[in-house]
Amino acid sequence: MTAPAPVPDLVTCTVDRHALAILDIFNEAITTSTALYDYQPRPPESMQTWFETKARGGFPVIGLEDADGRLLAFGSYGTFRAWPAYKYSVEHSVYVHKDHRGRGLGVTILKALIAAAREQGKHCLIGGIDASNAGSIALHERMGFRHVGTLPQVGFKFGRWLDLAFYQLVLETPLQPVDG
Repeated sequence: MTAPAPVPDLVTCTVDRHALAILDIFNEAITTSTALYDYQPRPPESMQTWFETKARGGFPVIGLEDADGRLLAFGSYGTFRAWPAYKYSVEHSVYVHKDHRGRGLGVTILKALIAAAREQGKHCLIGGIDASNAGSIALHERMGFRHVGTLPQVGFKFGRWLDLAFYQLVLETPLQPVDG
């Protein structure tokens, strides 16, 4: 009988330790899927700005590492829309390295993002998901997100029109929201 695989460790991702691994995951998604509506792989220098934007907004970047410190998956959230009244809503993303999909890592990352959003007093998590991404949709539905709308044919990639589905989880936080 083989021993069970060790449980990956949740970590806070940093630019120094994780930028290139995150970039690798992003670029694989860009070139092979509709998980990102982007055409060209991102250059390494883009990661500095990406991490700075997350830090400036106080947004988490949460990863899962194996026992050797390799990043298997990560997730984050950021500004949903740039107007002040949206301050309690965030748009999140979850990415799993191509060699580690189907092992429940996305669930672990999404649970950690939901916990972080609660801790930060956010009210809504919103996921914009390509409508043909059955795996991501199933993950979100399993975690209590509900489909709140689809924008048909808003993207074009790989020679076809793409529909963008929005999934939302409404949290009980913040306890005392305020204007301004």
